[in-house]
Amino acid sequence: MTTAAVTTNAGPDAARPVNLIGLPRAALEQFFAELGERPFRAVQVMKWLHHRGADDFASMTDLSRVLRARLEEMAVVAMPEVMTENVSTDGTRKWLMGLDDGQRIEVVFIPEKDRGTLCISSQVGCALDCSFCATGKQGFNRNLTTAEIVGQVRQASRRLQGVVTDRDRAITNIVLMGMGEPLLNFDAVLPAIDILLDDLGYGISKRRLTLSTAGVVPAILRLAEVTDVALAISLHAPDDTLRDQLVPINRRYPIAELLDAVRTYLGKLGDWRSVTIEYTLMDGVNDSLEQAEALANLLTDLRERSKINLIPFNPFPGSGYRRPSEARVRAFQTHLLERGFATMLRTTRGEDIDAACGQLAGNFEDRTRRRERYIARLKDHGVITHQTV
Repeated sequence: MTTAAVTTNAGPDAARPVNLIGLPRAALEQFFAELGERPFRAVQVMKWLHHRGADDFASMTDLSRVLRARLEEMAVVAMPEVMTENVSTDGTRKWLMGLDDGQRIEVVFIPEKDRGTLCISSQVGCALDCSFCATGKQGFNRNLTTAEIVGQVRQASRRLQGVVTDRDRAITNIVLMGMGEPLLNFDAVLPAIDILLDDLGYGISKRRLTLSTAGVVPAILRLAEVTDVALAISLHAPDDTLRDQLVPINRRYPIAELLDAVRTYLGKLGDWRSVTIEYTLMDGVNDSLEQAEALANLLTDLRERSKINLIPFNPFPGSGYRRPSEARVRAFQTHLLERGFATMLRTTRGEDIDAACGQLAGNFEDRTRRRERYIARLKDHGVITHQTV
């Protein structure tokens, strides 16, 4: 359970109704305390919201009529709206979800025999502009709120009722690998993690909730202080020269600094915990045996604490990259296996509905001035440099 403080601004004098979906247990207890209510009200309401899927306060029959009336005045229960649903031939589902301001995000569910993985978004677009990612090419609009992040899970859970019937729950794993860089929306993502881990929320195991980052080093170090969820690093290159081109934030936080931060994060976890290294293979760019050897040398001291996830590039219009041949992908994997690395090959899922890794683009307006202001703030805090974007 994370311990990050949350300011709710949710008391009786709050200017806008608070969306209770976005309040973790501690914040919800604070909310009810400001109303003069006992902390157990938070337990009751979280069960109604996340276990029973209540959409209004009238249905919360174990709350008094007076309290329900007060909640109607100062709080809401709202989540992103499903605009479209596409189902792949392999069973993968992709939803385009609409937000209150008209922006759109994409959410993907990947069913497997023993698990169901939900890939959720943390931002509307992304400012990091990784060269092989469709989201980055669409620009950036804004951060998602905690309620909008959790609301994706709530909405997906509802849509999957009756669809997956061969296990107790449809969603067993959640990955913050959708649109956006989660660690550039830290203050909304951390409360969302709280709710997803909480047994009164979605009860996801910390080993089954994965946060993926392109390498925001200060935020990784901060993350190590407040949570121990699974961490995935979008590496994609074995050296700084190439990674500078593929993942521009590397110009601010080069590989050596990034891996030092990973070691710090791992140092906060048990010896049996590991980090996932994500590596998208692009034909003639980063898929040679020499680069496989360089990657193995780079990660030598992390061999027992890491697993490498190889991802054949999923094409999208205008990317300029190609997927390597299967033989080339297998040769890269075999070399890493021979060097003693746990190396998995991610099966491409949902490609026929543009739901594969790196293909999420949503449907949103890249508000140039808002993007410029956001990037300026990141520069002021030293997160990125002018060359990064």
